[in-house]
Amino acid sequence: MRIVFNQIHDENIAEVISDNVVIKKTQDALDLMADCSYQGSNKLILLQEHFVSDFFDLKTGIAGEILQKFSTYNVRLAIVGDFSKYPGKSLRDFIFESNKHGRINFVGSIDEAREKLSRK
Repeated sequence: MRIVFNQIHDENIAEVISDNVVIKKTQDALDLMADCSYQGSNKLILLQEHFVSDFFDLKTGIAGEILQKFSTYNVRLAIVGDFSKYPGKSLRDFIFESNKHGRINFVGSIDEAREKLSRK
C-alpha cells in the first residue's frame, strides 16, 4: 500500500493505492487516518475494494464502527466504487444519508471523489 497526496484547490487529499484489502478492522482505519494526518491530510480517498467485504453488510456493524471513527476524528472520506451490486434497501439508504451530509461520500469515480473532497 502507498498513499499519494494531491493538492486540489488548496486541499491536501490523500489517495490510497493498493491491490489489497486495506481496512479489515477499526484499528486499520485509525492507523490510516493517523498516517494521513501526520502528513497533513484529513481527507482520504479509498476504493470499495480496500474494505473487507463484510463492511458492506450493515448487519455486521463494521461500517458503522469504522465510519464513526472518521467522523469522530474529523476526517472526510470518499469511497469509490459500484455500490449497486450490493442488495438491500438498508445499504442504499445508508449511502444516501452519508452522501447527504458530505463527511462520508460514496462515489462512482476518483474524479468525483476529488471533487467532493476539494470542497470546503
